[in-house]
Amino acid sequence: MNTAKPQGWTTEDARLDTSWIQRLSSAEVAGFDRALAHAKACGKSWLAMTAADFPLDDAARTALQRAFATTQGRWGMCLLKGFPVDRWSEEDTKLAYWGMGLHVGVARTQNPASQYMNDVRDEGAAYKAANGRSRGYNTKAGLDFHMDSADVVALLCRRTAKTGGESLVASTIAVAAELARRRPDLLEVLKQPYYHHYQGSQDPEQPPYYACPIIGSDPEHFTMRVNRKNIVAAERDFPELPRVTPQQWEALDLLEEIMADPRWCFRMQLEQGDVQLVNNYVIVHSRTPFEDFEEPDRKRHLLRLWLAVPGSQPLPADWAEYFIDTRPGSVRGGLRGSQSTDEFAAYEQRQAAALGMAWRPWAPVRRREAAVAA
Repeated sequence: MNTAKPQGWTTEDARLDTSWIQRLSSAEVAGFDRALAHAKACGKSWLAMTAADFPLDDAARTALQRAFATTQGRWGMCLLKGFPVDRWSEEDTKLAYWGMGLHVGVARTQNPASQYMNDVRDEGAAYKAANGRSRGYNTKAGLDFHMDSADVVALLCRRTAKTGGESLVASTIAVAAELARRRPDLLEVLKQPYYHHYQGSQDPEQPPYYACPIIGSDPEHFTMRVNRKNIVAAERDFPELPRVTPQQWEALDLLEEIMADPRWCFRMQLEQGDVQLVNNYVIVHSRTPFEDFEEPDRKRHLLRLWLAVPGSQPLPADWAEYFIDTRPGSVRGGLRGSQSTDEFAAYEQRQAAALGMAWRPWAPVRRREAAVAA
């Protein structure tokens, strides 16, 4: 089977062919240990680091790059197992995770505070809060199916929950094909603009909402982006925007019905030391609710990186308002927030040059400009 581009798959496919699951060897783990020791000795800030400050040997580097390459191929995802987080401290784990990222991509900011690594754990927040600014990663709630705002989302599991917290994934290529089989008219509806709430994560120069079709318009490169919670919040909070039509709601309802169908929705329980990698244009993900342990040092804890990666596909021109840069292999995506710094911009530019990626200084793309580009 051709592995050059992502392809649709079913739950049964993912069970029968586990080539998307990869495990580190003891030699590869040793390579990450040595790189971590070197990075600690250097003592540099994260944004000042380069890949040379987290020097991976050939075995460790190849394992990491192979896993990320898997996200751009047949499966659109990879589960890389075996990182020794049981003996790494939290501080060391974060340093190692950042160092790994320097070899494979450019980190993207993720929230109003412009943070580029997030702790995924229950902090008592309410999912779908009325103020439109809730984020699922700091709750224990089950989440809507959604995509994150970068080429690849990487989740490193430090600790699991007492119960629950399963990861749910589905191939949007397969889901779209099933939707087209049932209701081809609604597939076309999903190519219309839907307005989304930024949840306060926009740059001060941007409006608090953006328009983005759920299914991209490029017939050569399938893309999907869906987040019902943010569509609902925009509809509620911005009465000046065009209303979501009954047919658009119907299309979104059917899309989510298929995503949740066990024939397309694959369930996995991340284990300590796992890194789950997901291509956000062809894989939709979710999470079941969970219950935590009482002890603070046993509570569920994951680390999240959003990465722009070399070799990423082009994006539709009408996604430019959100992703800013739609060129293949470009530094794009993320939620800029209000606290992005010149130091982060210098990191982006340096990291892009090291990886051979296209980069340009950030500037907002207005919706009318995106429409002209389309």
